[in-house]
Amino acid sequence: MSFISGSDLNKLLNDHFEFDLIYTKTLFIILGLLGDFDSFEYIQSILPYLEKLREAHINLVIIGIGDNTSKKYFCDYTKLPYEYLNTVPDSKIHNKLCLESGLDLPINPIFNLTLMCLGINSPGTIKEVLRGYTGDKYAKQIFNSQQTIDFFTLLKFKAEIFDLISKDGSLRPFELASMRLMNMLEVISKWNIYMNNHSCLTQRSGTFLIGSNQELLYSYKSRGLLSFSETMSNPMQFLQEWL
Repeated sequence: MSFISGSDLNKLLNDHFEFDLIYTKTLFIILGLLGDFDSFEYIQSILPYLEKLREAHINLVIIGIGDNTSKKYFCDYTKLPYEYLNTVPDSKIHNKLCLESGLDLPINPIFNLTLMCLGINSPGTIKEVLRGYTGDKYAKQIFNSQQTIDFFTLLKFKAEIFDLISKDGSLRPFELASMRLMNMLEVISKWNIYMNNHSCLTQRSGTFLIGSNQELLYSYKSRGLLSFSETMSNPMQFLQEWL
């Protein structure tokens, strides 16, 4: 089934987790593996909106593939409060929600993931990689000038170095690429923790907003790497109507 209704989605997820939801609207974010590039970047994008979601009386439920150990490391690294994140060991829920499983050639899953990184069966990936290096005048800058960019003690510098290229408040060249490299180093240093189910290495994400009458207000299913939103310059743009 390629379409799932709001009531079916709510029932599926609530039956599985028995969420204690207090508001009428619920935003479900279904991540792939917690070590996926998109998982880190999606959560880093939504963190500034946590208070706005509470003020708008919207529940936030995040589900990712992992376990208690990967959850701890993921939340500690991203600063996501633990109560928002729920983990599953595999992609059974993703399959029921008709989310994309990614490239699935009969080869080692790591090679499938590598091919997707090169843009194969992964629409939008190359464009996103390039945006990380060239900047984006339609996106906000990520780091303030006093933040430290730390590549695991291999290299450290103040984010003010990006001001040498641009100071207009938009996403500066190499800024997003630097954040992605920091995320990648975190994953590589704890690969067996974050990537503990290789059968799900290419699993993509999904976003669903359910209304007070169980209606599906918004949905988006990612098809490629670095495409967790349909508006990557402003990943949370879809929320503006309800905040």
